[in-house]
Amino acid sequence: MHWLKILTPLLAASLWTTAVSTAMAQNRGDQVLLDMQQAFRKNDKARLTQLLPSAQGHVLEPWAAYWELKARLDDASADEIQAFFKRWAGSYQEDRLRNDWLLLLGQRRDWGLFDQVHAAFRMRDDRSVNCYALLVDSIKGQASPGTGQKVRDLWWAQRDADDGCTLAAGEMYAARQITAAEVWRKARQAAEANRQKATRDAVTIVAPEVVSQVAQVFSAPAKYLAGQARVRGAVPKELALLALIRVASTDPDAAAAQLEGGWGARLSAEENNWAWAVIGKQAALKLQPEANSYFAKVRKDSDLSDELLGWKVRAALRAGDWRAVRRSIDAMGAERTEPTWIYWKARALLAGRPSEQERGEARQLLEDIAGTSSFYAQLALEEIGQRVTVPPAPAPLTAQEKAGARANPALARGLYAIQAGLRSEGVREWNYATNLHQPGGMGDRELLAAADYACQQQVWDRCINTSERTRGFADWSQRFPMPFHDTVLARARSIGLDPAYVYGLIRQESRFIMDARSGVGASGLMQVMPATARWTARKIGMADFSPSMINDRDVNITIGTAYLKLALDDFDGSMALAAAGYNAGPGRPRSWRNGPVLDAAIWAENVPFSETRDYVKKVLSNTTNYAALITGQPQSLKSRLGTVGPRDASTPDPSKELP
Repeated sequence: MHWLKILTPLLAASLWTTAVSTAMAQNRGDQVLLDMQQAFRKNDKARLTQLLPSAQGHVLEPWAAYWELKARLDDASADEIQAFFKRWAGSYQEDRLRNDWLLLLGQRRDWGLFDQVHAAFRMRDDRSVNCYALLVDSIKGQASPGTGQKVRDLWWAQRDADDGCTLAAGEMYAARQITAAEVWRKARQAAEANRQKATRDAVTIVAPEVVSQVAQVFSAPAKYLAGQARVRGAVPKELALLALIRVASTDPDAAAAQLEGGWGARLSAEENNWAWAVIGKQAALKLQPEANSYFAKVRKDSDLSDELLGWKVRAALRAGDWRAVRRSIDAMGAERTEPTWIYWKARALLAGRPSEQERGEARQLLEDIAGTSSFYAQLALEEIGQRVTVPPAPAPLTAQEKAGARANPALARGLYAIQAGLRSEGVREWNYATNLHQPGGMGDRELLAAADYACQQQVWDRCINTSERTRGFADWSQRFPMPFHDTVLARARSIGLDPAYVYGLIRQESRFIMDARSGVGASGLMQVMPATARWTARKIGMADFSPSMINDRDVNITIGTAYLKLALDDFDGSMALAAAGYNAGPGRPRSWRNGPVLDAAIWAENVPFSETRDYVKKVLSNTTNYAALITGQPQSLKSRLGTVGPRDASTPDPSKELP
């Protein structure tokens, strides 16, 4: 027998054995990392230390080393931490641990070491760390004239209380770089958000002698107001305003009665303006017709925050008060440059009988934001007479560009982590590697190549999110992928559902992550809740359905599309209402549609839940772009929006049976 005939099967067997052994070893290594992740989440320091040696040499070893050291960071020596920085220099894990250590050093008030560690910090997206850094500059005598304003803005942007910005704000107030009015504004915003600790922290800075009263302001605001028969001085009036804010949060009409019943005369003009705006916002969140009239009692829009002005605009849109829309947007600060408010400013300019100057200004505003990238960009595009079309594809990636992305260790680690079951860690590492704000951050072609790498691995969320960040061009094959194309189109068309609408919804729901699971238990591509899945399965006659089937791709698409079609039919074909119902449950849009008949864009902008408001706009925008891809024809977002109003009383209301 020829020696090749003997050797070939032996060689094949050897290669197979080696491949199997390597795969088994890698699988064991993956399990070690998964076990360490669980130990980290449980703060099991002993288990982490025990498992760490088994992760040595694994592609995700930086995560293992990070978890083990982070769990005992309070007791770790500076030398040990510096050794970690050196061992994993340039990685996400190095910068993540540096962020963690900076927070600890700030809490310890170790400003000298903080300054040394901060010098090599790259991430710089943690507001608390940034506040500590600004405070250190002030301590060193290197504060710039705008340091107080920077601290104030970071502090205002934080919803919850934290040590870094609260400490820095207190120091800036003591140094007269932040005013008492700015501190009280933080207290007002925190009170409105029902953040008692953040409110108390702000009051402690500006009026420590009355901080004990904050608890009653929150627990029994009406009772607190009733006990303030004589109010003199700025501090008692500010506390009364906090109580009015708390009353308004549950009963805006009761807060209005308090103002009109005497409290308005006791407060300053600025405090009255703020109080009426908060009352207007809370009424707007309840879609009360009185919202616009409450806002009309504000005498000076410049006294309000951009967030309150945004709700003033929404209430005015719902009431058809275009003059108030225009005036309120003009009073905004930085928010005025957002596409949302640019679009509505243009629409306000065109309302009624606009002058040639107003037409010209509106046209320029619309042209500035027109495009295909977002809801308001698409609406602006239509306002200037164009439709959504697929943009030209960028030049194809070269082999060298593709190889560069695949040779990036952070990208490879990110994808490996996601595919091994460590999605949160993988996403963070991937985002860090592609972040344009990091030193040596990626340009458009590098982002395109990174997105292609993720697409080829079918990690669709990183594919989409990375591609969305290119500025000079837009590759729609990456931004709007169509996995499971034949299944989705066949299923959608078989039940009379627009496949573009299905893709638009899936893209927003799960980014095509097969095993996606929400915090409330929704599962799969179309994020179907278990109860909804069971109800829909019965409705469509799927007799063999069991909850364990919901993560099966085809079952999830079948159930999700069936429920979406039922919702669409029950909401009279309104894509906006059906999308809102899919996200927030059908009961809420049933009440949200009551009131005047509105342009659906105005209706969507007034949806009380910020998540659902954003969701509806993104699903409809996605749908329009997918329709352009699927049909190859120019598309209209406006035609998909239509109007929203109360159900015709003569029409049966089958929506009540939707779960």
